[in-house]
Amino acid sequence: MTEEKIARINALAKKSRTEEGLTEEEKEEQAALRREYIASVRRNLESQLGSIVVQEQDGSRHKLEKKQ
Repeated sequence: MTEEKIARINALAKKSRTEEGLTEEEKEEQAALRREYIASVRRNLESQLGSIVVQEQDGSRHKLEKKQ
């Protein structure tokens, strides 16, 4: 997610709180940008969790596994 897209999300959020509000096109753009942002955050989090190694008391180490 680029800084320009984050700035656009913030600009749309600020405009939505004004009396003018958002047009239907802007609402659709805002929803699409939010979906993209959330997907980006999830990918980053999954990447971070994938690199975590847990060390047990007996010294053995293993990666975190994804829950089913």
